[in-house]
Formats: sequence, C-alpha cells, structure tokens
Amino acid sequence: MSSMEQLYQEVILDHYKSPRNFGVLDTANRKAEGHNPLCGDRVSVYLEVKDDVIRSASFQGSGCAISTASASIMTESLVGKSVQEARSIFESFHRVITGQSDEDAGDEMGKLAVFQGVRKYPVRVKCATLAWHALQSALSDADETATTE
Repeated sequence: MSSMEQLYQEVILDHYKSPRNFGVLDTANRKAEGHNPLCGDRVSVYLEVKDDVIRSASFQGSGCAISTASASIMTESLVGKSVQEARSIFESFHRVITGQSDEDAGDEMGKLAVFQGVRKYPVRVKCATLAWHALQSALSDADETATTE
C-alpha cells in the first residue's frame, strides 16, 4: 500500500469515527433522505440555503465507514458554496469516483480526493455517493428519497 493510500484510509477512518456536522440542523430549510438498498446505508442531509449559498450543512443516519466519511467530508466541503458550485462539485466527484474520468482529483476536489480509490470497488461507489444523491435531492428541494439504484 502506498503512503498516499494509507493517508486516504486514515482520513476516511477519522471521519467515520468522528463524523463532522453529524445531527439535525435546526436551521435547515432543505432536507433529503437517502437509502442504499444494497447494503442498508441510510442518510438524511440537511441544508440551510440563503441567497443561493449553502450557509450550513449536516447529516445523520447509519452506514458503513465509506458512506459516513463521505457524508462528513461532503458537509465540510459545501459550506459557503453556491448551489451551482455544490452541483459542480457533485459532478466532479461523481465522474472521478465512478471512473468516468481518469483525472487526478487531488487539486480540484480537496479532501474529497480520498475517495478516488473507491472506484476500484464498484459496490463501494454506491456507499460513497449516497449522501451526494441525497444532496442533489435537497438542492432541488425534491420531496423524494434518493437512492443509489
């Protein structure tokens, strides 16, 4: 295992054991649920959006290390971003993690680059993208459960 892969694993485990922004966001004006029927992961994403900018973000739910860490890092990455920037980050993240792009995600995605190794394990891609699909629903203010199917 390379030192970079080891670092990525450490970041993922840290966010799994101590997730950031975990819990209900009382000021949320957007919310969406997500469910991965393949492994049973469930997540709720809460956003406070004002003037087209994400002011606060949080999540709660239960899932594997990849799912929880992805939601944790996602909420950290979104605060202060416009809705359009959040959608753009989702698109970049999704392309890299699903292998639709061979680009190195390091510079463009910041901490989210730790998930680029997940593309080697297609079953785990759904775990990493669950919170992101819920984010898309929340941004669209859709009243439906996001799924990885």
